[in-house]
Amino acid sequence: MIRVRVQPPHVVSIEDLRRIAKRRLPRVVFDYIDGGADAELTLHANSRAFEDVTFRPRCAVATSTCDLRTTVLGTSLSMPLILAPVGSSRLFYPRGEEVAARAAGAAGIAYTLSTLSGCGLEDVAAAAKGPVWYQLYLIGGRDCALAAIERARAAGYSALVVTIDTPVAGQRERDLRNGVKELLTRKFGQMLPFVTQFLAKPRWLASFVADGGLMKFPNVVIPGEGAMPYADVGAALEQSMVSWQDLRWIRDAWNLPIVVKGVHTGDDARRTVDAGANALVVSNHGGRQLDGVAPTLRMLPEVLASVGDRIEVLIDGGIRRGSDIVKALCIGARAVLVGRAYAYGLGAAGGEGVARAIEILCTDLIRTLKLLGCASLAELDRSFISIPPNWLASIRQVRAKRASRVGRSLPRLLESTLKPKRDGI
Repeated sequence: MIRVRVQPPHVVSIEDLRRIAKRRLPRVVFDYIDGGADAELTLHANSRAFEDVTFRPRCAVATSTCDLRTTVLGTSLSMPLILAPVGSSRLFYPRGEEVAARAAGAAGIAYTLSTLSGCGLEDVAAAAKGPVWYQLYLIGGRDCALAAIERARAAGYSALVVTIDTPVAGQRERDLRNGVKELLTRKFGQMLPFVTQFLAKPRWLASFVADGGLMKFPNVVIPGEGAMPYADVGAALEQSMVSWQDLRWIRDAWNLPIVVKGVHTGDDARRTVDAGANALVVSNHGGRQLDGVAPTLRMLPEVLASVGDRIEVLIDGGIRRGSDIVKALCIGARAVLVGRAYAYGLGAAGGEGVARAIEILCTDLIRTLKLLGCASLAELDRSFISIPPNWLASIRQVRAKRASRVGRSLPRLLESTLKPKRDGI
């Protein structure tokens, strides 16, 4: 395989990695990473939202070093960055999940493995040599999920990430146009109009075939059938949606920290706390599910106002620069998850590309802190940024709703307190 140069001046931003990935990967694979649902309004809004938050630096402040260290769920991380679950990463690069996990471990950050990965969860944990989380879909049913939970615990995964925003896969129009459905039929006649995408990328095709070709999902082991074959997962997701009731048996089976991913409103954030989760991720699935919802950064203040400090709040969606991470932290997030940013790196150059993506975000994070006059993440707060006034309207609504609940419950509380008790009670 020809070595791709990912150091400056060839690669100085995540967008540079994206361009290289687009050149190297077949269109159907690149668009799987790059695309979103329907008109992709939310996909693009996620990134644009960071432009609406501006900085208020403190100048003439000496910051020779910056402390990026933090803890998430009691685990020390070198910086507030976690690699998000990205399914089918083995399509991007041979042994893709293992490669990405290894780069994360080397950088001192956590890696989250998707249920729909092409590599076994034990192999990924061994490759990471650092914190690993396991993202859970209920594909294959409860027994299949319980088996995966037990395997993840035995392999050393420290948190379970339960994704709640996929009752059905979003309408990803790029996938439809690229013939994903037809390609997965494995019927030559239906596949023929779309196979030229692969033939146009012979180096990728050679490495894909050498890695075993179209993989199965080794972490979805269906009783009596074995590992689930690679297929269009839309129908499988629809049959395996997660409900709030499911979190009870999942929590009982896991007995370690649980992260709920896909929270997008203050109401669901409170339900997440009530369900006993240890952390939540403000997420709209990178704009890949319901198009037209607000960007995650805009929803972050509402979620934080709803839950306070009762749960650790993380965020993903649209993060391409270290300055984006700083803005999320200033609003109140504990850490961020990135998916596309490292997936572009994986598709561009494998492990070196992932390492370069992490390095870009880290370097930019340090630079932003120094320019803000801030020596430590612990010093960040909202005084370093300006937030659009209309974003704060949701906070006022949350507070009004909370006051209304208190107002309704107070008379009942007083009645129960002042009501005469019957003898013997």
